[in-house]
Amino acid sequence: MSEIAKLELEGQTYEIPVIAGTENEKALDISKLRGQTGYITLDRGFKNTGSCMSAITFLDGEKGILRYRGYPIEQLAEQASFLEVTYLILYGELPTKAQLAEFEEDISQHTLVHEDMKRFFEAYPAKAHPMGILASMICSMSTFYPESQDPNRPEDAFQLTIKRLIAKLPTLAAMVYKNSVRHPFMYPKNDLGYIENFMYMTWGMPTEEFEPDPVIASALNKLLILHADHEQNCSASTVRIVGSSQANLYASISAGVSALWGPLHGGANQAVIEMLEAIREDGGDLDKWIAKAKDKNDPFRLMGFGHRVYKNFDPRATIIKKACDDVLDKLGIDDPTLDLAKKLEEVALNDPYFVERGLYPNVDFYSGIIYRAIGIPTEMFTVMFAFGRLPGWIAQWKEMLDNGDPIGRPRQVYTGENERQYVPLENR
Repeated sequence: MSEIAKLELEGQTYEIPVIAGTENEKALDISKLRGQTGYITLDRGFKNTGSCMSAITFLDGEKGILRYRGYPIEQLAEQASFLEVTYLILYGELPTKAQLAEFEEDISQHTLVHEDMKRFFEAYPAKAHPMGILASMICSMSTFYPESQDPNRPEDAFQLTIKRLIAKLPTLAAMVYKNSVRHPFMYPKNDLGYIENFMYMTWGMPTEEFEPDPVIASALNKLLILHADHEQNCSASTVRIVGSSQANLYASISAGVSALWGPLHGGANQAVIEMLEAIREDGGDLDKWIAKAKDKNDPFRLMGFGHRVYKNFDPRATIIKKACDDVLDKLGIDDPTLDLAKKLEEVALNDPYFVERGLYPNVDFYSGIIYRAIGIPTEMFTVMFAFGRLPGWIAQWKEMLDNGDPIGRPRQVYTGENERQYVPLENR
């Protein structure tokens, strides 16, 4: 017999079904609560509300667990390619060698973007934020592929839309970077791997030979995998709720990019570098800033330490720390800001104040260091986050459609004026 919770309201007892997930997560199914009782629940920010049932990602913040389709993030980041993980997240199983080869080939056939899209870049101001451009470019793709706007299109057309977006996002991201530094766009070179092609389009020049650095490619591969999905976060939830109206994939993902743009979501690694630069410009006295971080009356907070979901440690940070060390060792960079980052990391890992409070360096701390080290401008950090998060967004959108989830429509508790009568303008 299914487990039942009981709710007592105004002398009446109501039965609330209890749902258990495969990892024994428990949920009270209140889908019929309003119809039965006239009550709704109030949960600001939906912190305790399950908006869907999902088979994509399992996250346990208390134990520091992150798994895609059941596979530990540690194994995937160390052993898999980003496109292999993309396939897993989208279709639920690791691909065979033949399936992965076919998937990679399909992606490589759609890396070009329409030439007319190049004109859009000419209209943006020189200092336009890369995330604003990326969101617009992705959304505009639906106008180049109008068939994508049909929610009842055949399955092969549905899959083509997905593969087009996976193929073209690295091209668009590279174009956004090239536009920001006013360099000529580079066309895809499809004999390169997915990440190596992005590196070529980002850092290559028409008159020069370009050889992707394998250490940087490996670090980017890990970073993208670590960011590929993260359960029902702000941007994933945005993609699902926009898609629930049967908005096309491009519009839904564009909305996710816009949600990720916020400094409380995807902008955290940018905030890390900005914090380090502020400390350096202040003279580089770490002891002063660490004391400020410990002072509960001081508004200063260390960016890139601790996590609102992971309470003890971020499993992604352990993985990316090694990649960060490898990149810095390989490039041998002399950068005062990165030197400060390494000193701050050492303090945080050993100071009892930070250790006892779980204020460990998180994935945003290390990803910010890596991006700076390899030459990604600070404002492009969130674009790289979006690049990695794309498979998760698409999978969330696809799962929402496959499950037949209804259009998203939260309720509210009204706190405005009671009914009142209109007063003509001349009497006011």
